[in-house]
Amino acid sequence: MNSRHPFHQLSLILALLSGPPSLLAQQPPAQRPQIIQQLTFNPYHADGIYDVGETVGWTVTPGPVAPSYSYKWTIRRNNAVVLGEGKLDLSSGKDKIEIAADQPEMIYVAIEPYAQPVSDAAGTAPKFVGGNTGRDNGLYAVGAAVAPSKITLATPRPTDFDAFWEAKLAAQAKIPIHAELTPVPTDVPGVEMNMFVLDALGSKAHGYVAKPAREGKFPALIQLQYAGVYALNARADAQRAAEGWLMINVDSHDKLPSEALGDVPRNYATIGNTDREKSYFLSMYLRDSRALDYLMTRSDWDGKTIVLTGGSMGGQQSIVLAGLRPEKITAVLVCVPAGADSNGDLHGRKAGYPNWPSDNSATMSASRYFDTINFASRIQAPVMAGMGFIDTISPPAGIWTMLNQISSAKEPLPMIESEHDNLTPAKGRGCPARTKEIRDLILKGGEYKPAGQKIP
Repeated sequence: MNSRHPFHQLSLILALLSGPPSLLAQQPPAQRPQIIQQLTFNPYHADGIYDVGETVGWTVTPGPVAPSYSYKWTIRRNNAVVLGEGKLDLSSGKDKIEIAADQPEMIYVAIEPYAQPVSDAAGTAPKFVGGNTGRDNGLYAVGAAVAPSKITLATPRPTDFDAFWEAKLAAQAKIPIHAELTPVPTDVPGVEMNMFVLDALGSKAHGYVAKPAREGKFPALIQLQYAGVYALNARADAQRAAEGWLMINVDSHDKLPSEALGDVPRNYATIGNTDREKSYFLSMYLRDSRALDYLMTRSDWDGKTIVLTGGSMGGQQSIVLAGLRPEKITAVLVCVPAGADSNGDLHGRKAGYPNWPSDNSATMSASRYFDTINFASRIQAPVMAGMGFIDTISPPAGIWTMLNQISSAKEPLPMIESEHDNLTPAKGRGCPARTKEIRDLILKGGEYKPAGQKIP
């Protein structure tokens, strides 16, 4: 989908569907809607990655359901700049969509129905159905990366970026943590769990902390949360603790983690977005850092291992925290991280969540202090990041740009058929699976060393 989601719709979608634990992912397959697939796309390069000068393309065939609509296609650079348009002609049994790759970029192709069966006897025109973007509105999309390791910054990093954040961290460091713990019952055996409240700069940090119910020192796993306002999944935290982690799950908001809503406005991403001193994300990021402060005071932490993980806005916060506190982090494992390329709409790149308005110059200026791209160069830990090539909520051009600023080892994980993970969860399973592999390796005492991928 080419237009931005209004925030209240996006917040509701993500709160209900996105990220682990996803309510959609918890449904048995039989309960999920069966979306009709009228078109199949076979990319010229199976991995979806091309070099400059190559032809990016797809062979399009009917199926598995015979097409009942006519389709038009539009090729866009970074889902913003139109590069070509046309109509599918499947009369011979197949057609193709292709374009010459002329620069480092993401290619996004929208394939939309434009003609359908006539109205019924009552004069009601049927709605378009099917597609591969998870919306069941007839829309298909395909994506490709062209020399993605060479995609560069669209907007310069603020010259006072480091000074701004160092001052905020220093101010917070002067505030005692004052950790308050409240025991939380769990049916997961062998686990001790508490709810925590911590004093942070201008707000309080909340979440769950869980550990194996035995003496010892344990590696730490910090979970950051996807967008929306909801109660955290305490049982999932207990399950991680049962594996052997000292688990910290941080609520994105100043509310009890057991509360579904608290007093948090649903449009929180818009709050203070014209002023870096008032942005909602300022206190959010500082709360994440305060949770890290608290972790390091615990005598049951092993003193060396801290893994950050999260999806969507949780991936955004993980990247930010790894940049704010680079010397403390062991590994960063994120899926479809949001919050990159906030000024993209000004530079021929479709921006995604938090969807700050590009026609407001004050917002665009302030957003640069909260954009993951500008934290990335500070990161010292290895990073694994999954991205969907047709993702319109966490656009892949921004994720590649963010990764390209990281000097430490990194592992891009392209998911070439995936929209945002709440929309096409089955196509994004590779990222949580890879996250678990790395997490298990570290838990057993291994060192995560990203595999060197030869990406143009």
